[in-house]
Amino acid sequence: MREYRTGEVADLLGVSVDTVRRWADDGRLATTRGRGGHRVIAGPDLAEFLSETPPAFEPEGITRQSARNRFTGVVVRVERDGLTGIVELRSGAHRVVSLVTADALDDLRIEPGDLAVASVKATNVVIELPPG
Repeated sequence: MREYRTGEVADLLGVSVDTVRRWADDGRLATTRGRGGHRVIAGPDLAEFLSETPPAFEPEGITRQSARNRFTGVVVRVERDGLTGIVELRSGAHRVVSLVTADALDDLRIEPGDLAVASVKATNVVIELPPG
């Protein structure tokens, strides 16, 4: 069974180590003491905590869609190159990059600093596990 250090959980969730400790102290996130007395979170306990966590913030006015993989974040880069453009969004620890048409850039009038939602709907999703 995989165990996570509080610092790893903080990095994965884009929060501070103090926030993870508060969750543990409040009884929201189960922890045990590992070697050296440091807190560790068992993989199944982290999965349960995440499944009970409310969905991420979404701005009002977003129409309903069938896509379930939605990343609300801030636009950090917009580039135009002829007929296409690139929009880069940061959502927590995630970086989402979209190749769009120049027409879409014109219609959206999107620029760095804008709040946006990246909806991902794909037929192929690859899941990778680190070694160990």
